[in-house]
Amino acid sequence: MELASGMINRGTKRGCRVNFDLTEDEEMLKAMAERFVADHYDADRRRAFLAEPCGFSEANWTLLGQLGLTAALLGGPGLDLGATATATLFEALGRGLVVEPLIENVVLAARLFAATAPAGLRDAWIDGLAAGSRRIALAHAEPQSRGGRLWVETTATRTGDGILISGEKSCVPAGAGADGYIVSARHSGAPADAGGLALWLVPADAEGLATRVWRMADGGLAVSLRLEAVKLPAAFELAGGAGAIASAEIDAGLARAAETLGIMERMQAETLDYLRTREQFGARLASFQAIQHRMVAQYAMLEQARALLNLAIVSEGAPGFARAVRGLRAFLGAAALPFAHEMVQFHGGMGITNELPISHGHKRLLVLSRWPEDPDAALDAYAEG
Repeated sequence: MELASGMINRGTKRGCRVNFDLTEDEEMLKAMAERFVADHYDADRRRAFLAEPCGFSEANWTLLGQLGLTAALLGGPGLDLGATATATLFEALGRGLVVEPLIENVVLAARLFAATAPAGLRDAWIDGLAAGSRRIALAHAEPQSRGGRLWVETTATRTGDGILISGEKSCVPAGAGADGYIVSARHSGAPADAGGLALWLVPADAEGLATRVWRMADGGLAVSLRLEAVKLPAAFELAGGAGAIASAEIDAGLARAAETLGIMERMQAETLDYLRTREQFGARLASFQAIQHRMVAQYAMLEQARALLNLAIVSEGAPGFARAVRGLRAFLGAAALPFAHEMVQFHGGMGITNELPISHGHKRLLVLSRWPEDPDAALDAYAEG
């Protein structure tokens, strides 16, 4: 089954009303994601995928490419998922606790590359990225870029026939086994300045590039980069600098928020089932009023998150879209982890074991609520507009 083209935004205004019904194509996309989860995921297989060399299933990644999903997310000819389809897809993948890094490698890095690469470089890489046979990751965070705030000390020194890049990148999620990295480097200005920043595609086999693989809190693999006078041709420079990264992060932020909401919905549903069946003192846990109040509070929070997601969706194409996504991210950044703690606590000691999806969801929410910015930085970004 291949992904259909021509996705339409669910937040289409009709008269004075907004239609939130999914189109036929969006329903098909949702069904495809749910079928992928049903056919390929359970707790045991998820743990096995995380243990693979790249931190996810390469067979699943190939399948996603064959289904046309990577190409659709990249915006291939005739394909335009839009905010509605993106949110629908990543909610479904979030509910399935899928570990394949579509957000980091495709929505963020590959889209950024496609939008900023010169024609020759783009043509050399784009087919592989669309098919899923190649992966790239964004290498932007540095040891001093606390909370996701801009701080780049990596330098780009121009030579007669190219560029020399030197510096460190501390956290590149989904960077293990990548074929290349989009590296931010500074040719002028102070570390916190948006000006003077450029982007470069650094192939993974570039001389002078060293990588160190490490495991994040959610079990996924990230890498740290050390670049020691990595020499690149001038044609490997990408356009846009800090502004291009900020723009790419909006789409990625929407996808992360949708994944977050999908995980939270999965955790809430499993916790409700548990409370309705588990007995304590001769009564089901769901019958205790204190527990009911706590679950209602979390339900209300989920409804707030859903409303903010819908606001972002209907804002697509309008000047307020980026701010709506930032507001959604700020809200979920602050709310997701307390929610996860509540769901874990209701399960008792079993809630923190790898035997239950609750634990997997908790760890993933920990990363999603703190990457690429912490809740304070997300709120600052929203306040700045």
